[in-house]
Amino acid sequence: MAQHENDAPLWIRRPQLVNQAAYAVAGLVFAGQVIALVLRGPDWPTALSVILAGVGVALSWWQPWAGLIVTSATSFAVTAVGNDPLSLWMMAVLVLISVTFRGKQPVIATAIVAASFLGAYMTVGGFRGGPVAGVAALFSAVAGGATGTALRIYRDHWWTLEERAESEATRRVSEERLRIARDLHDVMGHQVAMLSVHLGVAEIGLPQEAESSRQALEAARSNARTVVMETQRILALIRRGDDVSDGEALRPTPSLSGLEGLIASFGSIGLDVRRVLDLPDGFVEPSVGVTVYRVVQEALTNAHRHGVGTATVEVREHERRIRVTVENRIDPAHQSRGSRLGLVGMRERVESSGGQLTIDTADSVFRVRADFSPSGADLR
Repeated sequence: MAQHENDAPLWIRRPQLVNQAAYAVAGLVFAGQVIALVLRGPDWPTALSVILAGVGVALSWWQPWAGLIVTSATSFAVTAVGNDPLSLWMMAVLVLISVTFRGKQPVIATAIVAASFLGAYMTVGGFRGGPVAGVAALFSAVAGGATGTALRIYRDHWWTLEERAESEATRRVSEERLRIARDLHDVMGHQVAMLSVHLGVAEIGLPQEAESSRQALEAARSNARTVVMETQRILALIRRGDDVSDGEALRPTPSLSGLEGLIASFGSIGLDVRRVLDLPDGFVEPSVGVTVYRVVQEALTNAHRHGVGTATVEVREHERRIRVTVENRIDPAHQSRGSRLGLVGMRERVESSGGQLTIDTADSVFRVRADFSPSGADLR
């Protein structure tokens, strides 16, 4: 959401600025009219009309409907004394913009202002100024109501998009955390099962007289079996909470050995992928293998959705670390396409495995790079 807030115009992030601007301009009009009255000499009927309009503007800050009615009604007073009501019209229209922007009923508010303008023009004004003045009065009211309403609709639409983006980000991060937890539980279950096997081998190799050691190993194997059962129970609960099919839930844990098949699956749906896989021969912590697999998966998903041309995947050993690099060209006309919310989960996954993730866009190339220690040690 922070990114969306930074992209939003200032008046959307601080909607009170619209009201403040409308009232500031109305205040300038009021001050200009007062100065004009002082320069022209005493004209108490007009002065009282202008003061009444100023009171209506101030009142509308706390009581929108009452202030709008008072400000609009002053057009009768100023028109009755034979003066040009343009400045008072402007004050009423500015109040109308503020009132409709604040969410008041735009049709009623516009009707109040339009009825006041046309009523003054056709009654006490005696149609002075001809049809042009009447049309100007009507359309100034309609324009004020439409402006305030349009600004409010645009603001509400932007806020709706922000809320949707925040909900989508929360959903994507939650899904990725669930996948991380599921993968880690799979890895832990496998490791504990292997521990139980090794304990069994050690127990078989004990001499007959090592009864205490045999009992200790039996207890350790029993504890290992309990851990496996609890791990599987927790894993079942996690998967049951995830909206996945039974086949997906029972799928083997991803690993480095599955990268060829993963890349081939993207090739089968039309993504041209150039691969360089130089996997380490030594031991790689299973959780690191899972994370490497997921990074490549997410990066190729983004390349398929938003990229053009060939994507490049490199997974190789570099200075006793595993380096993953995925690059793809992006269409400059669509660089802003996509929410990139999956990258949030990718960063969490990489950091949970002790790795470092860098993402950059240069020369219309989107590049994801992750570095890991094979043992899962923190590289930071």
